[in-house]
Amino acid sequence: MATFTLDGREIPFEPGQTLIEAAMAAGIYIPHLCWHPRFEPHGSCKLCTVKVNGRLCSACTFPAAEGQEVVSDADELRQLRRRLTQMLFVEGNHVCPSCEKSGQCELQAMGYYVGMTDSHYPHFYPLREIDASHPQVLLDRDRCIFCELCVRASRAEGKNVFELAGRGVHTRLVVNSPTGKLGDSDLEADDLAANICPVGAILIRETAFRIPIGQRKYDHRTIAEVSLEEEAPLVGKHRD
Repeated sequence: MATFTLDGREIPFEPGQTLIEAAMAAGIYIPHLCWHPRFEPHGSCKLCTVKVNGRLCSACTFPAAEGQEVVSDADELRQLRRRLTQMLFVEGNHVCPSCEKSGQCELQAMGYYVGMTDSHYPHFYPLREIDASHPQVLLDRDRCIFCELCVRASRAEGKNVFELAGRGVHTRLVVNSPTGKLGDSDLEADDLAANICPVGAILIRETAFRIPIGQRKYDHRTIAEVSLEEEAPLVGKHRD
């Protein structure tokens, strides 16, 4: 089997695999938020940035190739990921102590993983529309990180409930319904699109504190440990 090296370790890969897929299959975590093994990569969060033969590349979109020398575990890349995570925090209203997603939030867990101790940048404090029109699902756009996971999940489910509109700082999450409201869409609470949000932007109502603080997903495990356990077995599923 063909191989490349990742931080000095030889990693086998199958034809068509990206760097992150091969790494995850080999039990090596590369930080990410917008990548999910069930969907085609989006390449927007850039947390999976690695160096391939000296060039910066997104591991979620860059194909693995024989003989590549890939670096992920380096001070330069850890600093880059910390800054990217800080940007995601300040671009939205991510106030962890008051957020019901705390302990279950991938952005919060990423902050711990990359050693984030402050926000570094000035906060934007956006004021975007909250959609409370759905009886079972709440959409808080101020927490959206535009990872597009809900968009891809809804497409895979054949509903196309969500979409990203606009560009740059004007990008926003919109709902494909006659009124633009969640309540007028065919989204259901058990849809993957309603449950895949890595932050607290899409929330299932009346479930806020069923899991007590101290027993939540990231209270005792890192995002790397959870990702390798839950996502690694799904590598390549989007091709099935």
